[in-house]
Amino acid sequence: MGIRYDEEVDPAKYLYLSLLSLGLVVSAVMLQQFGYQGVSFLPCPLCILQRVGYLGITTFCFLAASFTLLRKPFHLLATFSAAYGCSIAGRQVWLLSHPETSCGIDPLETWINQFQLVEGLPWLLKADGLCSAKLPAILGLQVPEWSLLWFTIFLAILLFTLFRKASH
Repeated sequence: MGIRYDEEVDPAKYLYLSLLSLGLVVSAVMLQQFGYQGVSFLPCPLCILQRVGYLGITTFCFLAASFTLLRKPFHLLATFSAAYGCSIAGRQVWLLSHPETSCGIDPLETWINQFQLVEGLPWLLKADGLCSAKLPAILGLQVPEWSLLWFTIFLAILLFTLFRKASH
């Protein structure tokens, strides 16, 4: 008889992923609040949607660590959150190389900012920036490029562990 999925995954690994994802959101909020090289990093609508992806990974990995019987569904939801984040970050990286496609206020900004949750947590979820704004690079990469890299890492880890577990 094979090993069941929920018995072979170390819950601490989910906690590490959860904390790393939350740390990336905290880093984004710090860039927003304090800036970098004298430049304020106001989040654009795509930045806010990426934060939702990171918070999804954070939440679902934490729940996967906490609830053994529901570990696989939460693992799948964390994987979907990472894939969602990859798609949003990929779109923003594309916009950075095609700034002519983004002009003025993005209609997505108005849609995101109208939610009551945004009004309650504006420091975390309010979109104020332009999606194609070129800001100072951090260690050679723009913030959306870092975000795409991290979402890709999360997605690879979550897929690898999901398929590794399924093959046993």
